Amino acid sequence: MPDYKYTAIDRNGAQTSGKVEAASDEQARQKLMARGLMVTTLSNDAGTAKPAAVAAPKKAGMSFSFGAKVTGADVTIMTRQLATLIIAGLPLLRALELITKQERNPAFKAVLANVADSVSQGNNLSEALQAHPKVFDKLFVNMVRAGEAGGVLDKVLDRLAKFREKAERIQKKVKSAMVYPGVVMSVAVIIVYILMVKVVPSFQKLLDGQKTNMPPLTQFVVGISKALTIYWWATPVIIFGLYYGMKTWLSTEKGKSIFDNVLLKLPKIGGFLTIVSVSRFARTFGTLMASGVPILQAITITRDTLDNVVIANALVRVHDRVRDGEPLSIPLEQSGVFPQMVTSMIQVGEETGQLPEMLNRVADIYDEEVDNAVTALTSIIEPVLIVFLAVVVGTIVLAMFLPLIALITKMTGGG
Repeated sequence: MPDYKYTAIDRNGAQTSGKVEAASDEQARQKLMARGLMVTTLSNDAGTAKPAAVAAPKKAGMSFSFGAKVTGADVTIMTRQLATLIIAGLPLLRALELITKQERNPAFKAVLANVADSVSQGNNLSEALQAHPKVFDKLFVNMVRAGEAGGVLDKVLDRLAKFREKAERIQKKVKSAMVYPGVVMSVAVIIVYILMVKVVPSFQKLLDGQKTNMPPLTQFVVGISKALTIYWWATPVIIFGLYYGMKTWLSTEKGKSIFDNVLLKLPKIGGFLTIVSVSRFARTFGTLMASGVPILQAITITRDTLDNVVIANALVRVHDRVRDGEPLSIPLEQSGVFPQMVTSMIQVGEETGQLPEMLNRVADIYDEEVDNAVTALTSIIEPVLIVFLAVVVGTIVLAMFLPLIALITKMTGGG
């Protein structure tokens, strides 16, 4: 069998090349696709390189599987692949068709097929992406639109891929920091519940048989135990009610504002959330500015990407004052939300005409701060949770043993 030379894109978006032994072009493509490679050119020793054939995209809405959904990681990988293919010189439509054929997530495959179909009908890529707001957010669409307008779509896509990759790394670090506290709290709740519905009733029967007067702490614990045992059905109802009530309250503008204000004022946690928000603000805003998005539009899009309402509302006021002709650094500094170093670096960027570069430098600095803050926060949370668990369990145990100690003392004294 002849050897076929190929160039392809792997799942991480990196370009690779090599040889594969196959009986035909089609078999060679199938072998490479089985390895997770997206073939861009293929040729045998006697032939010339030619683009790999691609099947026509299917209509969206026909390939969705029950339970399948498009994740942020899916979009990030697709962005990196699309950027690499366009930088390599492939036409946009062919690049979209290649990515569609390679995609394994049926939900995302249908979306990409619809995007490719829209582009084939003469629409801009940004218009095609805008039809899927749940998959491609305003940031994504506006950056692509700016890249199309400036004729630098390849550079913008590459910048967008780097932005998403860095944002995902930060998000994973923050989530990983929350895993340990979540596990400890879950174990604590389970242990306390078992003690209250299994262990405490057994001690209560023993104490009732001895007709011993129970101390106030014991009466309190026994009362909670009885409530959990008799009205066991109320526990999930209360938990669901609290969850639904909290969710409903946070969905209101006032509730979310109060909650975010409280979070920002908490020791350590407030500083950590500020660092994460400033990092996201600088990275998003800098990427938009570097891609050619107008400053007022960039502020609005950046505001929509922030989770904290307090910082988002500060950007609303910043937007209005920049619109009225003020430099960006002045309202940012006067907002009281952004650290002095950030506003100073932004001011330098404005004065030197290098605002996008300075914003990305701020983001790099705060990305490192996020790493340090995650480590510090984890080191504080661990002992706090251990002490909390020890206090709760210790209180229950003490409540059960206080009457036993009194009983033993009485019997010893009587003997």
